[in-house]
Amino acid sequence: MDNLPTARPAPPDALREIEQTEEFQQLRGSFRGFAFPVTAGFILWYLLYVLLSGYAPGFMAIKLSGHVNIALALGLLQFASTFAIAAWYARYADRRLDPSASAIRERADHPGPAGPADRPQSADRTEAVE
Repeated sequence: MDNLPTARPAPPDALREIEQTEEFQQLRGSFRGFAFPVTAGFILWYLLYVLLSGYAPGFMAIKLSGHVNIALALGLLQFASTFAIAAWYARYADRRLDPSASAIRERADHPGPAGPADRPQSADRTEAVE
């Protein structure tokens, strides 16, 4: 394990510079534009299920087929929607977030002449010992 490369953390100033770039702000906005509405929608969907279970037991007890009632069907749909959202996010991230994040990471790791890594490093940073 001693031969494994270790990632060195970027200095705080470099991170602040990256954070303030237009590309990073767009990436952050893209993430938030997906994550916040989908999270709010899922929470509302879950709360609907909980409220129906607590306040509409007669409705939830309606048989759909055999021993399957509305409560069981909605409960199973909670699991299905969780997996569907995870797959949706993975696809969204793969197409919209990952390319930008990779480009930002690449520039941070291999900056040009005026990039963050060209600044003097602080004395408290430790180098990886091989």
